[in-house]
Amino acid sequence: MKSTISQNTLKPSTPQVDHRSRRQVLFAAATLGVAPWLLSACAQTAASLPRVGAGEQAAAAGSAARRRLGPFHVYPIGLGVQWHPNGPQGVVDLYSSSTTREGGVTLIRRAADLGVTLFDTAEVYGPFMSEDLLGKALQGSRRDRAVISTKFGFDMDPVTGQRRGGLNSCPAHIRQVVEAQLRRLRTDRIDLLYQHRVDPTVPIEDVVGTIKDLIQQGKVLHYGLSEPGLQTVRRAHKEHPVAVIQNEYSMLYRGPEADVLSLCEELGIGFVAWSPLGMGFLAGTVGATSRFEKRDFRAAVPRFAPEVLPANMALAQLVQTWSARKNVTPAQLSLAWLMAQKPWIVPIPGTTNLAHLEENVAAARITFSAAELDELNAAVAAIPIKGARLSKPVLDATGVEAPPQR
Repeated sequence: MKSTISQNTLKPSTPQVDHRSRRQVLFAAATLGVAPWLLSACAQTAASLPRVGAGEQAAAAGSAARRRLGPFHVYPIGLGVQWHPNGPQGVVDLYSSSTTREGGVTLIRRAADLGVTLFDTAEVYGPFMSEDLLGKALQGSRRDRAVISTKFGFDMDPVTGQRRGGLNSCPAHIRQVVEAQLRRLRTDRIDLLYQHRVDPTVPIEDVVGTIKDLIQQGKVLHYGLSEPGLQTVRRAHKEHPVAVIQNEYSMLYRGPEADVLSLCEELGIGFVAWSPLGMGFLAGTVGATSRFEKRDFRAAVPRFAPEVLPANMALAQLVQTWSARKNVTPAQLSLAWLMAQKPWIVPIPGTTNLAHLEENVAAARITFSAAELDELNAAVAAIPIKGARLSKPVLDATGVEAPPQR
């Protein structure tokens, strides 16, 4: 069965094989070093989407099926804006991909014009710069079509952005952060405010109580938790409904399937998947012999270590095989797989590249038959991944439970 995605959707007036060649060729070269949900709401309706030409691309993307994400109805794929300064006017992500600040603004606007509605950022990304660029890009008519999500929770100087070390979810700090975020985002409300990481020194009831006050003031509409402990989610939900949980999730890391997704289903919480392309691994940009510069986040991630990366390439080869079978790119196949796991999962791939953005957005049109999905799930599950998903200090901050309220 072929994907229902239009060949013209990805790169109008260019043959499909040429559009796919860049990532596919990179991927094939990389793998030479290796020895030989229910269907989503988007998938159920994607077949009815019209075939489009260059002039109609944005309108067609905008008309694609939305999916439910907690209280929101959003385009099935969001955009992660996790950028940091790279010289006076430059922008770089965690994986050494770069653009200019104006290029970042252009990319965000292009995403909005393609129909993307969920934009995810945080005060710590930059710090402050990503929020500022997102606010600049979405001000005006695009703002009311967007769901802006951002995060608080790290202990940072509110003026310089210098990290003081550790976390800070004290009520006064949360209020101070939100006021600054509203200014940087050029908006009167934050649609979705996350606690970036659970603070082990502040009861979650105090955190949610503060957010409830901000909701009553109209400064925040809904809130979520990122990489939280399960009991903390339940306690928070009792105080005020949790809208969304954001955790890492991809074919490379399937941890949420153990208990987080079932908790979301039980409580009616949406799920946002960060790093849905496995930090580039599932997009075909990592090979068996890849090595990473010190500033590249993957340099400290155990699953990308030289001693385990060749073994992990078995999953990359599986993605390559299935992307050829479905006549899509590895990145698109990986995003479509995530969306197919539950109808309330929204991946937020990040990029600084316009071509990659359009490639990712178009993945919302890819469908799986029930038999295909079962076959692919079984094949992914059969491949063991070696190495932890994050470095120990970063991993230790995930799954944390908040202290009891006194």
